[in-house]
Amino acid sequence: MGKILNKADLINKIDRLKSEGKRIIFTNGCFDMIHVGHVRYLKEAKKLGDVLVIGMNSDKSVSRIKPGRPVNSEQHRAEVLSSLEMVDYIVIFDEDTPYDLIKSIKPDVLVKGGDWKKEDIVGSDIAGETYSLPYIEGISTTSIIEKIKKL
Repeated sequence: MGKILNKADLINKIDRLKSEGKRIIFTNGCFDMIHVGHVRYLKEAKKLGDVLVIGMNSDKSVSRIKPGRPVNSEQHRAEVLSSLEMVDYIVIFDEDTPYDLIKSIKPDVLVKGGDWKKEDIVGSDIAGETYSLPYIEGISTTSIIEKIKKL
């Protein structure tokens, strides 16, 4: 079994890991074009527990919340994320938010980037702890796409 799991397999895996005393960290996003901001963010998130799970928006979900996107397909985005050593598991979800997924996983730690206020983070009412990690100003997929358009 690799890092990219369906929801049912992920829930089974998480239940087993929790029974072993592992601390589960959850984050989510589109991860359309992986950049240094993502890498730094995921490294910091991993430090908050034992197992880092990423809920990744599906192509359908991304296109609903970010018009004209995704640039890269969900399979390609998941494959790139799975190559990062700090990432333990990835699950793709179709909803606009990962609320139902978070409800199923019940992570010990919920993490988002610093552009999110803790009280606005979806699922903060479920997770044991919620963190908003520092945001690296000027580094985002949107800013990279804008820069490319200007070339």
